[in-house]
Amino acid sequence: MTGEDRRAYLQGLLTNDIEALTPGTGCYAAMLTAQGRMLTDLRVLELGDRILLDVPRAVAGSIRDHLDRFIFSEDVQVQDISGAPGDVGVYGPSALDVLRRSGIEGGAPSRLYESTRVRIAGQDARLVASDEIGVPGYDLIVDPTARDAVIAAVVAAGAVAADDSDVEIVRIEAGRPRFGIDMDSDTIPLEAGLEERAISRSKGCYVGQEVIVRVQDRGHGRVARRLVGLTLGSDRDVPVRGAAIAAAQKEIGRVTSATFSPALARPIALGYVHRDFVEPGTAVAVGGTDAIVSALPLVPAKMRD
Repeated sequence: MTGEDRRAYLQGLLTNDIEALTPGTGCYAAMLTAQGRMLTDLRVLELGDRILLDVPRAVAGSIRDHLDRFIFSEDVQVQDISGAPGDVGVYGPSALDVLRRSGIEGGAPSRLYESTRVRIAGQDARLVASDEIGVPGYDLIVDPTARDAVIAAVVAAGAVAADDSDVEIVRIEAGRPRFGIDMDSDTIPLEAGLEERAISRSKGCYVGQEVIVRVQDRGHGRVARRLVGLTLGSDRDVPVRGAAIAAAQKEIGRVTSATFSPALARPIALGYVHRDFVEPGTAVAVGGTDAIVSALPLVPAKMRD
């Protein structure tokens, strides 16, 4: 997004405080319908001359159209650039050491969602501090033609390639919901536990705010269902997505993500359950198998590293 009014425009559409952003800073937010349901979650990066919105690829086109639809006299331009920049993530406790050994030129951002201009492998890049997959690290935003050279540089400096299943394990262990998997157009952000990360209580009005405030203030934060962690026995199979969660001889929810956790040596899952069953330690059945409702994150940060 470009244009002098870009922050003010987004302030009325997103759940976090976009007006407070300054060049080189960013935040995590959600975009809602008037009924408080999610259109997407996203990272918002103020780069100084433009704002980069990092949204799930599957909804990039529809979100661009949605943003463009409400521009009237504002100085705002929206462009879908999916596929234009390349993104290389370097995550884990040694991420900064690896970047330094790779010969990166420029300072590293110190706070989450901050970004700085750097050079790596002879290429210009934007370095963004992130915990997107559930562990601290960095994203390098580069020209797509430079992506292979950047990957080669960080691998030569000690990085180890992680495939999609590795990333998914860490994400579920961290209890991080993923839009399109654990959240969709029926989800209220409070149900997914996004209130601390994505929602500002002090900003002005935004689309969907009335529903959020009503739940937070009048309803004391109680929603009909809430995302929880689930821990199964070590000898149990990984439950399938959509598996029923039951308690007191009735269905109380469904699994949204599941994996085998190497850190815990047992299957774990994320799923929504009725609000009467969210207390950690609650005994439930997942697809007919005994399980325990567990606090998020399911695995402590040190074990996820």
